[in-house]
Amino acid sequence: MHRAPAAMVTKPVDVTINTPRDPNTLSNYHNFVTRHTVAEFEIDFDKKILEGGVGLTLESLTDGETKEVVLDTSFLNITDVKVDGKEVKWKVGDRSESYGAPLTITLDSTVPKSKTVDVQIKLSTTDKCTALQWMTPAQTSNKKHPYMFSQCQAIHARSVFPCQDTPDVKSTFEFKLRSPLPVLASGLPTGANEYLPGKDGKPGTLLYTFEQKVPITSYLFAIASGDLASASIGPRSTVWTGPEELLACQWELEGEVEPYMKAIDSVVALPYQWTQYNVLILPPSFPYGGMENPVWTYATPSVISGDKQNVDVIAHELSHSWSGNLVSAASWEHFWLNEGWTTYLERRIQAFVHGEPHRHFSSIIGWKALEESVKLFGEDHEYTKLVVDLKGQDPDDAFSSIPYEKGFHALYAFELLIGKEKWDSFIPHYFDTFKFKSVDSYDFKSCLIDFFAKDEEVKKKLDAFDWDALFYKPGFPAKPDFDDTLVKTCYSLAEKWKARISSSSNFEPKKSDIDGWMANQSVVFLESCQAFAESFSSAEVHLLGETYGYTYQATKNIEVVSRFLTIGLRAKAQETYQPTAELLGKIGRMKFVRPLFRLLEKADRDLAVKTFEENRDFYHPICRQMVEKDLFGDEKK
Repeated sequence: MHRAPAAMVTKPVDVTINTPRDPNTLSNYHNFVTRHTVAEFEIDFDKKILEGGVGLTLESLTDGETKEVVLDTSFLNITDVKVDGKEVKWKVGDRSESYGAPLTITLDSTVPKSKTVDVQIKLSTTDKCTALQWMTPAQTSNKKHPYMFSQCQAIHARSVFPCQDTPDVKSTFEFKLRSPLPVLASGLPTGANEYLPGKDGKPGTLLYTFEQKVPITSYLFAIASGDLASASIGPRSTVWTGPEELLACQWELEGEVEPYMKAIDSVVALPYQWTQYNVLILPPSFPYGGMENPVWTYATPSVISGDKQNVDVIAHELSHSWSGNLVSAASWEHFWLNEGWTTYLERRIQAFVHGEPHRHFSSIIGWKALEESVKLFGEDHEYTKLVVDLKGQDPDDAFSSIPYEKGFHALYAFELLIGKEKWDSFIPHYFDTFKFKSVDSYDFKSCLIDFFAKDEEVKKKLDAFDWDALFYKPGFPAKPDFDDTLVKTCYSLAEKWKARISSSSNFEPKKSDIDGWMANQSVVFLESCQAFAESFSSAEVHLLGETYGYTYQATKNIEVVSRFLTIGLRAKAQETYQPTAELLGKIGRMKFVRPLFRLLEKADRDLAVKTFEENRDFYHPICRQMVEKDLFGDEKK
């Protein structure tokens, strides 16, 4: 059940946890809350496990209410549990899909409110861990060394270590990670030392240590280890990747981060809290465009397109340093508070750096993504609401562009309703009020109402505002009138192609049609053509790709080529089938993988299934599970 909306609150909400707000955790975080976590693991590439343990400092939130601590786990091999150094009774309960199994620790006595206990747990991960991807040397670019990286969002941290795996809990962290290869973690590096020689011909290992003094949620726990090199891309930013890719990555990102930081500062007016902002360009199997892990953003290699046209991903992940990381959604039901705010800030960066028309241009692209997601779920589906009901559900199943785009439109609607100048005065207040905390939609609502309580003009508008429709109405929000300055030529060219295909025009396409275009203008053009893609003949698909250089062979920009292949698949143009299969074997980003698999399955199911089976081990476990559901329904492979 949702908490009652806090409309009557007359001051910003104290978000101290009293009752659990997150239905997707088995932990009793309303009784005990994690304040500090020490993660100490050896990264074993041969066994493909992390082996070691964690220490959790837990504060009691109640006065003697329970003697049990319940933590989330999933597929872990737990061998020992101690509390304050003493043996205690503990058990792992029955597994509940997809929440894992509760680890119940029985204390010797109750704990007074505000007092802490230290829990030490020895464990190792298993081959069923859903957060870690282990890559053999053959799966890496230089074929020399193995590679491992984590992806814990949404509820996969529990498959790495027992924890209160909910965004409603924030903890400081220490990392002590031993590996034969360089290690990164979501904290500031404090050293690499204590070399241990290897045994039986194995390489020696170093101990890498990191510290995160800003409290973070469990899903922001991140580690990676592999053959990594780094280069500077700004005064407080570096890029990390494989040695062979380093120079290309440095060229793509150099000089981009610092202007973005200045742009955010102009809106949020709250200094960057994480000291460094670095980017780790991961292997191509990484399932997302980016993951906002503190200090080190994890990013897809599809950002590196050789034309600086896809660095908006970095603007998005950097914005998460404020929205999502500093101020976090209290549960996945309120995910829009993370992604809607971040998309809004990303577009404010674009306006600051490139001009206001670029913000509208990005919003137009985003609206198309929103249309696709709503169409996929259906306009009345629960997952098309801004605030969703995830009781008993896997948060990954609800993942789509909806919290990003519908969340953006919620905030943009307030900008239009209140007026940009007044709205901009609220933004710093929101982030300053809730920094280091987790909030839900009702906290946002009460904060906004309270801030304008003495402004009669705005108060009248907010009093009349339909909050229930904002939070709970499925389907589309109201569509604003965007500035279409940058899209007019895209729409115009699409109309020429539509007329050509319907034989009502003698339009002859030529390369100069797109002279001077940004890559995203090609994206808008191709998305416009998708509306009549089924009308394309195979010859017209061929002409489209060859004329403008949109084919898989002609461009490294996956944003562009994926849209072109979408047209080809919808048109049943067989020359696009094999290139789609090849692309699906080289990129694991779900934004591209899932839609292309769904379309390839409709065009040539045998090829789709064959492609998935051939690349099953290439995909991250999260991506693999989602594609399995897309191709095989609820069947287990």
